[in-house]
Amino acid sequence: MLSVEDIKKTFTLSKKQMKIERTNDKKKVAVDHLSFEARRGEIYGLLGPNGAGKTTALRCISTLIKPDVGTIKVNGVDTTHHAAKVRENIAFLTSELKLDDHFTPNYLFRYFSALHNVEEQTMLERKKMLFNRFGIDQFQEVKIADLSTGMKQKISIAIALVHDPDFIIFDEPTNGLDILTAKTVIDYLLEMRDAGKGIIISTHILSVVEKLCDRVGIIIDGALKAEGTIDAVCQTHNHDTLEDVFFALMQDAKGDEHA
Repeated sequence: MLSVEDIKKTFTLSKKQMKIERTNDKKKVAVDHLSFEARRGEIYGLLGPNGAGKTTALRCISTLIKPDVGTIKVNGVDTTHHAAKVRENIAFLTSELKLDDHFTPNYLFRYFSALHNVEEQTMLERKKMLFNRFGIDQFQEVKIADLSTGMKQKISIAIALVHDPDFIIFDEPTNGLDILTAKTVIDYLLEMRDAGKGIIISTHILSVVEKLCDRVGIIIDGALKAEGTIDAVCQTHNHDTLEDVFFALMQDAKGDEHA
């Protein structure tokens, strides 16, 4: 299980950021006492508008940054005190993490396998399976700089999975992808879930949640406003669709701002 317990993350804003945010406050609360659990064998979706705190939450889970307060555990291991151990059991994918243009998929897969202490034979078996699954085979000796955006994304996924982690954390899984690549990514996420992996995705796209997620947490202004299966969330909030719930919660949040 992956558990997030009452985490809060605050950032200090520069003058330029304060101007962009249209605020006089020097501090911004990105994640506000957020708690949820994700389990193996399910896809948990963090749904929220841009700037809701989704990416910050995922970066905390992935040990890239530390929460100010609160606890995150992956398979019972604390991310703050045992980050290296946690990274053995997670993969974090985001479009903001770029592959080095000068290297090839084959080289990068071997390099990251070595970083994770993956044995040679296991590495070769996983590379064959993943490269075949994502159609990377014919491009494995082509420099990253010469590949399409979609192929780069598929290579990023393959490299992130070199160590066969228990949990896959994916920030905006279909962001910037063409229809065919997006379908390939979605289909593979479903396959990994069915194979017993735990998957957390963040998105602002309702259709992605409806298509992929077993449970959803709606996050607005860094706080969790609703959680459960889509049917349960709709029932609890007396709406017929997830879209209706989402926009009702957004409206409530705007009302709170002006109160």
